[in-house]
Amino acid sequence: MALIVAKFGGTSVASPERIKNVAKRLVRIREDGNEVVAVVSAMGKTTDELLGLTNAITKNPPARELDRLLSTGEQVSMTLLAMALEELGHRAMSFTGRQAGIKTDAFHNKAKIAEVHNERIVEALDEGIIPVVAGFQGIDENGDITTLGRGGSDTTAVAIAWGIAADVCEIYSDVDGVYTTDPRIAPRAHKLAAVSYDDMLELSSAGSGVLQSRAVEFARTWGVVIHARSAFSDAEGTYIKEDPEMEKAVITGIAHDTSEVKVTIRAVPDSAGVAARVFSALAEAMVNLDMIIQNVGDGGVTDISFTCPGADLSRATAAMDAILPQIGARGYAVDEDIAKVSLVGTGMKSSPGVTAKMFSTLGDNKINILAISTSPIRLSVVVDAAQATAAVQCLHTAFGLDSDSVFKETQLSAEEIAAKMAKGR
Repeated sequence: MALIVAKFGGTSVASPERIKNVAKRLVRIREDGNEVVAVVSAMGKTTDELLGLTNAITKNPPARELDRLLSTGEQVSMTLLAMALEELGHRAMSFTGRQAGIKTDAFHNKAKIAEVHNERIVEALDEGIIPVVAGFQGIDENGDITTLGRGGSDTTAVAIAWGIAADVCEIYSDVDGVYTTDPRIAPRAHKLAAVSYDDMLELSSAGSGVLQSRAVEFARTWGVVIHARSAFSDAEGTYIKEDPEMEKAVITGIAHDTSEVKVTIRAVPDSAGVAARVFSALAEAMVNLDMIIQNVGDGGVTDISFTCPGADLSRATAAMDAILPQIGARGYAVDEDIAKVSLVGTGMKSSPGVTAKMFSTLGDNKINILAISTSPIRLSVVVDAAQATAAVQCLHTAFGLDSDSVFKETQLSAEEIAAKMAKGR
């Protein structure tokens, strides 16, 4: 018998029929002799719809009130799923983030988990009840509801899995695992049986949308095994875990991200402490920086470029409008038509020539590199957004990641999805 935390994403619970089929899947897990805790996201596009309602009222919502509003989406899906389980003859109980013991810091909209107290979850399991937990949310020390940011339900599931010492945290979504790259971009991409925590963290941070990077980081810190798999199939997905015997491929996968922007600050005085003032101002504005590039000084000034999420751009420009006149910089330029393409692999550390091969491959395909960033297991470049697909495809081939088969995306009807979920295949 295993103790399983099963998290279902928004597409998995997007309608009453899908919620009923998730309930049937949970019942099958129980009938196989396992204990299970469910964690759910909001139904379908509910979060986007709530944000749309917010924007109809105000363009600058109070962070506390926004969190209270957004948290209701998961509370709807958790109660409906608990009802569906009861309808199938299994005792179930829904829990908000607060009731599940998820305590966070007080930073609204992007809160971080500080403590996990899963006593009520354990008590429910001991009584033969299936707990259904609202993902994405917690409670701060003031008793206010907080949310964990986009994809935060993944982090909720991993935190609960750690808190109750679960054997595995299964993350169900509309994809069937982690691929060497996005198969819709490179059709010869193949699914990986297992990925190390470090590689998965880099892939998530570099733009792979399968798992939230914070969830992977939490799992790595506390040794939680994640199984990323399809909600519409019983096929094995991809395990994220640390295995000393796991073969270290030179390149595990290639990620790309078109959501970042590049900002270049012109004619920054080339003197000690100036860059620190710029980046301190950006930090105070809660701008998440990725790449930072400083040119060689010329005539007492230099240009500094950085990339950040497009969602942070308004805060970044406000911070620079305030700080640049104080330091005497000439101004800044924003390039929103960029993409970050990243090679990821633990094996890169002991494999010379990866950088040269990446650059020569891009050069041979006439893809211009705008910026470069490296770590021991990741090599990222910024290219024009229009060249992102070509960059991923040629690198995937050059590093021997192509499979013999070609991926075909299947668009299923609601009825076909329901049938697959009901039959478990």
